[in-house]
Amino acid sequence: MFGSIGLGTVTSFAKGGDRMLNLKSFDLNLLLALKTLLEEKNVSRAAEKLCLSQPAMSHVLRRLRGQFDDPILVKSASGMVPTARALALLEPTVAVLREIEKIVQSPPKFDPATSRRRFVISTSDYVAFAVLPKLAESIIRVAPNIEVQIRQPIIGPPHLALEEDNIDVAIGFDAIFGSTPHICSDALMAESIVCLTRQCNPAVPGDEITLAQFLECKHILITWREAGTGLIDDCLAKLGLHRNISFILPNFLTTPWILEKTDLLLCLPRRMADKFVELAPLKILPIPIDLPRYELRMLWHPRHEKDRAHMWLRERLLTICRRDSEDDAKADGGAVGLIHSS
Repeated sequence: MFGSIGLGTVTSFAKGGDRMLNLKSFDLNLLLALKTLLEEKNVSRAAEKLCLSQPAMSHVLRRLRGQFDDPILVKSASGMVPTARALALLEPTVAVLREIEKIVQSPPKFDPATSRRRFVISTSDYVAFAVLPKLAESIIRVAPNIEVQIRQPIIGPPHLALEEDNIDVAIGFDAIFGSTPHICSDALMAESIVCLTRQCNPAVPGDEITLAQFLECKHILITWREAGTGLIDDCLAKLGLHRNISFILPNFLTTPWILEKTDLLLCLPRRMADKFVELAPLKILPIPIDLPRYELRMLWHPRHEKDRAHMWLRERLLTICRRDSEDDAKADGGAVGLIHSS
């Protein structure tokens, strides 16, 4: 049954029909008992239906009579019959119980095949590049009516953005997110950062680059920081070093063709570098500095934690990214990749 619940005041079940009845003193279990008694018109049958003893059901009837100041059921030649007051209570009682049932019942199962849910994902163009094609393939195949919107990366504290903005999931490196109090998160995949430049760059003739060469060369920086710095600049600053930035861009879209026509360097995730060398005559170089270990993570607000549709989306993302990481590990002979960021 329902237990005693304080919900303010209602008028539907007021004593005498005109006085406010305070639900703080009203046991909602009595509504279920009232409905059953009026339907069965028999205390013993009502007790059996509610799995109560006959004396317990008689006690409930006495409580109902006192609560509503009405006999509820009275004896007649044909058995027990409801009073006029009781009959007037039946319809609103059934309606209230129906609404309570909706509240306490388990949420419906999420069906991706028929859902028209809209998800908003905040992330960078790199994550969209690395994850979105496989996510789109998966969603279109099993959830053709779902809509996904990709928004620009979160600026500022993630917990505030996820609380205030209409964002389902934010994806990025943990070093960019920083501290995320009161926010749910999960690791997605490993990534390493490399350098990219054109094959004929005279400043870097081989397949290796020294720290001195790295600092002498001019760089393209991808960042959303107003200060015009990135995580690599943070690492260099701790060493008392500084690199030369020539171009600051908000995304990676045009960088292969900029690199093709200049001697600039670009630090970027390995997955993206592998694709860019297929688009232009570029070469991949290892970064000549030790970077801290970072994780690519997805964040979401706790209010979505038990949302079945949201859980489905998170599981798709986890499956795609972890499968991708497993494929990379096999290609590298089983090595586990470190996660770096630029």
